[in-house]
Amino acid sequence: MNSSAHSPTASAAQALAAATPAVISVSPTSGSTAGGTTVTVTGTGFTGATAVRFGATQAPSFTVVSDTQITATTPLGTGTVQVTVTTPIGTSNQFVTYTYVTTLAPVLSSVSPVSGPSAGGTTVTLTGTGFTGATAVRFGATPASFVVNSATQITATAPAGSGTVQVTVTGPGGTSNGVPFTYTTAPVPTLTSVTPTSSPTAGGTTVTLTGTGLATASAVRFGATPAASFTVVSDTHITAVAPAGTGTVPVTVTTSGGTSNGISYTYSAAPILSGVSPNQGPTSGGNTVTLTGANLTGATAVTFGATPATSFTVVSPTQITAVVPAATAGPIGVTVTTPGGTSTLPSAYFYVSIPVLTGVAPPSGPLSGGNTVTLTGVHLIEATAVRFGTTAASAFTVVSDTQITAVVPAGAAGLTDVTVSTVGGTSNAASYTYLPAPVVTTLIPSQGPASGGITFTLTGTNLAQATTVLVGGAPAGFTVVSDSHIVVDALPGAAGPVTVTVTTPGGTSAPKTYTRVGSPGI
Repeated sequence: MNSSAHSPTASAAQALAAATPAVISVSPTSGSTAGGTTVTVTGTGFTGATAVRFGATQAPSFTVVSDTQITATTPLGTGTVQVTVTTPIGTSNQFVTYTYVTTLAPVLSSVSPVSGPSAGGTTVTLTGTGFTGATAVRFGATPASFVVNSATQITATAPAGSGTVQVTVTGPGGTSNGVPFTYTTAPVPTLTSVTPTSSPTAGGTTVTLTGTGLATASAVRFGATPAASFTVVSDTHITAVAPAGTGTVPVTVTTSGGTSNGISYTYSAAPILSGVSPNQGPTSGGNTVTLTGANLTGATAVTFGATPATSFTVVSPTQITAVVPAATAGPIGVTVTTPGGTSTLPSAYFYVSIPVLTGVAPPSGPLSGGNTVTLTGVHLIEATAVRFGTTAASAFTVVSDTQITAVVPAGAAGLTDVTVSTVGGTSNAASYTYLPAPVVTTLIPSQGPASGGITFTLTGTNLAQATTVLVGGAPAGFTVVSDSHIVVDALPGAAGPVTVTVTTPGGTSAPKTYTRVGSPGI
């Protein structure tokens, strides 16, 4: 005989030695006094169970799922009762309880949308009362996944199905009435684009949705938020008004065929413009300025007053560079527009008129410079430079909008252009002449009576612009004959030699000697 074989007597002994069933928990732990609640009983030793009791009352039906789990339908009952399981081995302990409550069954008033694809997956909003503690949502006989949002709202995901089924909610008080939901064979809608792709956080932007299968649209959502309104234009187009929102969200369309793919849509914060640098420039425009602020990404327009910038570049969320358009002189506001809105900085930029020169006085001076001249004109108040030819003035002072005094730099003999520059541009040119110093080579006659009354002639160069002739330090009358000749009135004075000099805007000549001769004695 094989010693390892089991005899019938041994098998019976093993069966008798099997553990008595034990109940560890029930879920849910309460339900309607009307019974009918599906309860999951968890424990051990459930194989071969012959009865499940709630108190002394047997469950009208139960299913042994495994040795550790049974699903049972509760009978009628009241109060708190013990839940037990009976098998051929015995009856479980009596420490796990179930409470009958008088809670009313939930009431379902509507589902939205009322249809979806047969493949399931449609997000359905259930509205009604008594949803707190809901234990099941069913589409026909098929359970659905769900979230209880409040006592009056549940969000459920439709399972796969066909035809028209009743949607019900089961809670501690029982199962609700049914509301129909229809499974359709319509195609799932597809979105290909959303235009524009962004708007202000406040919403209100009208957006065009393009795709396929849109004709039966029952909802348009921006993220989880329904569109403020929408209009089905055709099977391929919908216009929708974006609700308020933040960040980037998917835009979806729900039809009887289901919910479409999502297309990204971005809510942009309103731009903030805080500065313009430089804040002034010529009326002709063409200069580049830097705009600073916040939320400048995606800028669609930069305007100076009502005039668009010639061009602009978004450097970063805090910086834009823009080429200024032409405009008339004066202050003007600068505006930046983005998908998030507009921001205007009033009187942020000043158009400056181009300066105009009308005169330079005196109009000439020495080659060595150093003399001061007065420039007259208009729009001179913002002067940034004064130039004689290409050489900057040694110094200058803006006296008023119509006058500047400038120290002339050294220069070469001849005419040169004087200009004034401001942020408004560079003026027309006014003439200034650099003059070499006068040179006297001869003085004829070189002597005369101490009583005066005669003239003498100076010859030399650069004499044409003579302003003063000094004889012995005293100014004498003179006549400029040419750039090389001057006739001078001899002044009376004490006998003896005296110096003669000629002064022009170019300087003063080296002295020549004139001798006064006294009358002979008697």
